[in-house]
Amino acid sequence: MTHHVQIKVMPLKDLLDPQGKAVMGGLDNLGIKEVQDIRIGKHITMEIDAGSKEVAKQIAETTATKLLANPVMEYFEIEVIG
Repeated sequence: MTHHVQIKVMPLKDLLDPQGKAVMGGLDNLGIKEVQDIRIGKHITMEIDAGSKEVAKQIAETTATKLLANPVMEYFEIEVIG
């Protein structure tokens, strides 16, 4: 059975986010002052062939831990859609 999985990889909250800071500067230049903070990350979608949602999530977690996210600088969240 194919499971659709979404993985969100974001910079750790305590670390500087240079991309987010650059976007904040751009918004400031455009006169958009209402935005308080921006964090830029990655959104990854996967289709995993697995017997259950739990197994699909485990495969996604292994993939994120070993390849997609740098645990020193990033955290990730996994959602199995179906």
